[in-house]
Amino acid sequence: MTTIEDLNKRGMVVVAHADDAEWGCAGTVAKLCDEGWEMVYVLCTDGSKGIDDPEISGDELIRIRMAEQTNAGKVLGLHDVVFLGYEDAMLQPSLDLRRYIARQIRRYRPDLIICQNPVRDLVGRGYIGHPDHFAAGEATLAAVYPTARDRLTFPELLEEGLEPHKVKELWIMDRQNADQYVDVSDYIETAVNALRAHASQVDPEDADRYLKGWRGEIGAEVGFQYGEAFKRFVLG
Repeated sequence: MTTIEDLNKRGMVVVAHADDAEWGCAGTVAKLCDEGWEMVYVLCTDGSKGIDDPEISGDELIRIRMAEQTNAGKVLGLHDVVFLGYEDAMLQPSLDLRRYIARQIRRYRPDLIICQNPVRDLVGRGYIGHPDHFAAGEATLAAVYPTARDRLTFPELLEEGLEPHKVKELWIMDRQNADQYVDVSDYIETAVNALRAHASQVDPEDADRYLKGWRGEIGAEVGFQYGEAFKRFVLG
């Protein structure tokens, strides 16, 4: 069994929207960045639908959310942020999306990928999940295996000089089926500040209250002050 110390210190987080990663794994990302990892975010959608203000157009919201995610990345210490630009609220786990994610995997060559859960569960209250999240999760899993590793899948990637790459570990943001817990107690303020960068989406006080509340619940389950939970797959 590999451990995180065996990996190449290059990681990638693939999510549907700006702010998804901050809600799901910002403490872990902050910790990895502090430990010298090169962490890359891949955002699948343009974020053009997520606001109630009738005075803000979709095009304006795209610019706002790109800037917010860029600023959040600076707080965390990200190596890069990639925006794929698919239309918000319309994401599908298509072959096209799979190819674009595989392109980034081959480009950045991460040993570790963190992504969203591709499966809707019915155990929560007050939140049923966003279809874009499931689509991003499913497309990422398919890009990891087998697309990014197979030379003959999407040969145009070879023509771009992007050689196949085998991801070693996949962590899915999934509290219900978690078997991997990360102690983020020393990084919770960084995580909160990164979430606060998404000012169009979250009130600063809510960012602190909700993030610490949820991380505190996870931490209490495993003996941390604040924790983040994942379903871990070690890939052959």
